[in-house]
Amino acid sequence: MSLRIAIAGLGIGLSVQVFPVGAQTPGQPPDTMAARVEACTPCHGNQGEGTSDVYFPRLAGKPAGYLYNQLLAFENGRRKYPPMNYLLEYLGDPYLQEMADYFASQHPPLPAPVPSDVSQDVLRHGEALVTRGDASRQIPACASCHGPTLTGMEPAIPGLLGLRPNYVSAQLGAWRYGTRTAKAPDCMQIVAGHLTEADVTAVAAFLATRPAPENAAPVPKGTYILPFFCGSQPN
Repeated sequence: MSLRIAIAGLGIGLSVQVFPVGAQTPGQPPDTMAARVEACTPCHGNQGEGTSDVYFPRLAGKPAGYLYNQLLAFENGRRKYPPMNYLLEYLGDPYLQEMADYFASQHPPLPAPVPSDVSQDVLRHGEALVTRGDASRQIPACASCHGPTLTGMEPAIPGLLGLRPNYVSAQLGAWRYGTRTAKAPDCMQIVAGHLTEADVTAVAAFLATRPAPENAAPVPKGTYILPFFCGSQPN
């Protein structure tokens, strides 16, 4: 059964109430998915487009399979961020899938590229890792999994555009140190484990400079072949 979430801010805390869909409670928002996910919008934007906070990512347009995997990870504690863990703890998996489908269906424009304050040498290093990888260190190109245009692939590989450098750096760091994990074989943890701090800085900076392609949607499943099997990706 789908559920509706009502969120009320109490100081810095959150109060959560859950109602069956269709319940007519005076003063509650209309029974639409847009209304139900209003708890997400202060951090992720009205359409999941992101906000001015550099550590909260864009959700809009990412594959529903990827978003669902992340919601499950927060729900079961594989990813740890207390507000997200708390908000999702008592929601059923079917409802998490509905949330994922909703944000995947939103397509606000990607933000303009962020001017970089790193050197051209750092950007060139980032470009090399993103587009070609480094075979000598067993680092595949980001583009080999996230696509030549870095827009991801259905059903569960996210695009890398429209994210702030600080967010990308934080996530790569989380993969490197094992505070963010996925189903085994955990490809991102393996790849990130080969990156240095300088690599992370370079990749994050370069990705943030990339303009949006004409079509920023994830490409269909099977458009390209992944370099290895990942546990988070369906066969």
